[in-house]
Amino acid sequence: MNIPARYINGHLGDIGVPVVDPMDFSAWIEVWLEGPRGGQWYTFDPRNNIRRIGRIVVARGRDAADIPLVNSFGPHVLKAFTVWTYDLDNVPASAAALR
Repeated sequence: MNIPARYINGHLGDIGVPVVDPMDFSAWIEVWLEGPRGGQWYTFDPRNNIRRIGRIVVARGRDAADIPLVNSFGPHVLKAFTVWTYDLDNVPASAAALR
């Protein structure tokens, strides 16, 4: 179809959706489409297939081989890793001090 596209990886938070599982790193695509005001990149998420807010882009590339989350050799030990995302209109008081 000759439509320019790129692979994105990043964090997809749980803003605006019922929390079922902890959110984590995710991947989605951006597609270049021409429109009445010229062309621009549009986000599509085939995995979730619903509109979401709060995407935090970590990297963009042609495919997953361009931008792997981990690219190293040997054992890995991750002691802890936490990401918080908030809708700026509803930030909890405990997180407001971190702004």
